[in-house]
Parts: sequence; C-alpha cells; structure tokens
Amino acid sequence: MKEGKGSGDSRSWIEKISQVLTGEPKDREDVIEILRDAERRNLLDTDSLAMIEGVMQVSEMQVRDIMIPRSQMVVVDRDATPEQFLPMIIESGHSRFPVIGENRDEVVGILLAKELLAYFASDSRTRFDMRDAMRAPAFIPESKRLNVLLKEFRASRNHMAIVVDEYGGVSGLVTIEDVLEQIVGEIEDEYDFDEDSYILKYNDTTYSVKALTPIEDFNEYFESKFSDEEFDTIGGLVMNKFGHLPKRGESVMIGAYEFTVIRADNRRIHLLQLSTVVTKTKAKKTHSSEH
Repeated sequence: MKEGKGSGDSRSWIEKISQVLTGEPKDREDVIEILRDAERRNLLDTDSLAMIEGVMQVSEMQVRDIMIPRSQMVVVDRDATPEQFLPMIIESGHSRFPVIGENRDEVVGILLAKELLAYFASDSRTRFDMRDAMRAPAFIPESKRLNVLLKEFRASRNHMAIVVDEYGGVSGLVTIEDVLEQIVGEIEDEYDFDEDSYILKYNDTTYSVKALTPIEDFNEYFESKFSDEEFDTIGGLVMNKFGHLPKRGESVMIGAYEFTVIRADNRRIHLLQLSTVVTKTKAKKTHSSEH
C-alpha cells in the first residue's frame, strides 16, 4: 500500500512539474497572473488588460452589483403632462425613463426622451398620450448574471431593464451602458465633465464631484478644511469614511456634506453626488462647469 501511495505522489509531482514547464494555467487566478505578466513585459497594454479582466469579472457579477437603486431612479408619472416632466428630463440628461403608476413599484413602461420631439415640434400641439409613446418594460431579477443580461440586451435591442427583488417589488434599474462600463471603464457622454473639470454645479446645494478631485482643490472650491495628509483625493477620503468599497447609491455624511456614490465599479469610485446645506460663496470657475 505504501508503495502504491508513493507512486501516486510521484505522478502528482510529475503533473505539477509538467504544468509549470508548459505554462498551462490551472485556474482563473493563473490566467489573470499570466495576463498581468504579459502586461509587465509590455506584451499587452494596460487598457487591454483592464478590459480583459473586466470581461472575466462580468461573468461573475450579478445585476444587484451595479444596478441604480430604486431611490435613485429618475421616473416619469404616467398621468403627468410633457410640460410637467420636461424640466426633470432636461436636468437629468438621461435618454430613457421608467414610467410609473401609483408608485415606484408599478413600472408600466419606458419613455424615450426622443418621443417628445414630435410633440414639441408640432405647431398644433396635439394631445400627448403617454400610453402610445411609452414602450413595454423589461423586468429582470437581481440575481441575473451580467454576461447573460448583455446577451439579452443585444438580442432584444433593449437598453434598459427594471430590476425586481424576490417578492416582485422594484429594487432598481440597469442599462446596457452600466454593463459595458464594467468592461471598458467609465463611458463619457455629452453630459459628463470636461476633461479638466472636477466639479459640476447643479444648484447652490447639489453638485457632482469626480472621485479623483484633489482634496486641496475641493477645499478651495467649497472653502472646507478636509485634511490631505492621509488621502490625496476626495474619493479616498469618502471610501475611508465608508470603511469599504461602496456600491452605487450608498451615502455617507462627512461634516456638513452628504456624499452619494453615483458611479463605481468593483475596483474604485468614479463619481459622487454632493449635497450640502452650506452655501458656497466663492465659485472657482477653473474647476467647475455650469450645468
């Protein structure tokens, strides 16, 4: 018996040595390490490596990991007139909106902002019928894998889905852009910041702030006194306050400022919404872009 056991151990060691010599990956971690080694030897650029890792991560992530929470959804009331909800549509800058009935658990359709063009372009201003303009919503569970969702988005040509929990209640929404950002990183659009801007003002109490904003610049803009001895950026300060890598929709108070995560992935925070009751007296235009 001992001889047989020793023989088995020998074969095991031979297999291990063979795998090392041939360089064949044994598991996911080995694959990632090979890719990172290729990047270190300049055989693969950093952006390509990040995208490949993103693809591998998407296959393991679920919708609940990236969805926009119910409380953060920008919705349109089914019985509202275009004149009533148009200011909200313009301010949000989105192209698609869930249409609700009695409450946010009753999502009855999806309204595309472009559907309003014909109405406002018409001289006669015929009566706007929401039921004719909106499209049928797609409902998906929180547990759906992102790679499966991406295939469904491509097949159905939908760009937005309503996320429901195990009891059928609406827990949030997800868009095809949210999924793609997990692979290629943050996708800029016409409503995003200028490349050299850190802070975007909406009104005297609401701002969007890039997580990479230097604390020194933040303090100068808002006349705050956050220390930059331990962290260089406002994203680092906020993540330290959370005590973990927060998900989209999570909020935290730091002094008189409430920070809400607007964009984040499983590696870092990208964008924050800042709400404050403190009125800023000096606007530094070099770091802002008026909305």
